[in-house]
Amino acid sequence: MESIVESPPGVPYEVVVIDNASSDESLSRLRASSAAAALGETGLRIVENTDNLGFGGANNQAFALTEAPLLFLLNPDTRVTAGAVDRLIKTVRSEERVGGCGPRLVNEDGSLQVSVWRNPPTVWAQLVEGFQLHRLMPRRMRGELLLAEHWEHNRRRRVNMLSGAAILVRREVIKEVGGFDERFHMYGEDNEWCLRIVRAGWTLMFEPESVVVHHGAKSSMKRWDSLEKREVQANAHLRSLLYTLPRWRVVANLSTSYFLLSLQKVSRKLRGRDASEVEVTRKVYAAGLKRALRDGPD
Repeated sequence: MESIVESPPGVPYEVVVIDNASSDESLSRLRASSAAAALGETGLRIVENTDNLGFGGANNQAFALTEAPLLFLLNPDTRVTAGAVDRLIKTVRSEERVGGCGPRLVNEDGSLQVSVWRNPPTVWAQLVEGFQLHRLMPRRMRGELLLAEHWEHNRRRRVNMLSGAAILVRREVIKEVGGFDERFHMYGEDNEWCLRIVRAGWTLMFEPESVVVHHGAKSSMKRWDSLEKREVQANAHLRSLLYTLPRWRVVANLSTSYFLLSLQKVSRKLRGRDASEVEVTRKVYAAGLKRALRDGPD
């Protein structure tokens, strides 16, 4: 909140805060903050939920509370830098069918935080990475093909996936394709939403000249330990596959993932390393594979 007030956009704006049934002093600190005082009653709206509606549900609430032509989704563990929002606005307005734009996310120390991935995942990319065949490719080639940590996030480009931590989106996009799928509670909903936006004919852009600091996982680690978080993420990824891909592609992706995770588990055991996180994910994908073969998506 303080960073928004310190580095505001050059257009009129308001801030909508959705409190998802927090049990700490978040709200009292917010109301007593200099940022709240600067925004005033007309510039800040706070919604207090009695239940945690999840990431998608809370954002959908905010979407419905304003008719602003542009909406900037921003996680609570982020800090916008000078000019970041204006740069996103300029990029979105650069073309009529640019529906959304994401900034370059960095860690607190300024290092890159991966925020662009292939979407949806493919078998060939999993195999290339799983067997480390990407090491045989020139760095630039593997970056352009595989994205994620292989790509330097150093140029503006069209993408099929942006991190939900910070996305600027047009109101028209939400009117056309809807908001987040609330079957997702946390994780995976941005994958599904971004893919739905792109499939509707809108363009998503990554804009490296806009920088947002993201203290990643600060919120989630208050709720889950590392194994619990890994299981939540695996189930979210499974749901995104089931809801966005035909059954044959779900089966192909999950079969490949299960195979690679099984190899990884054996490798870790042989080297005397802990394989519990690998096994948690492997079990989730095994159950998902059985479900896909039997029933398909619900």
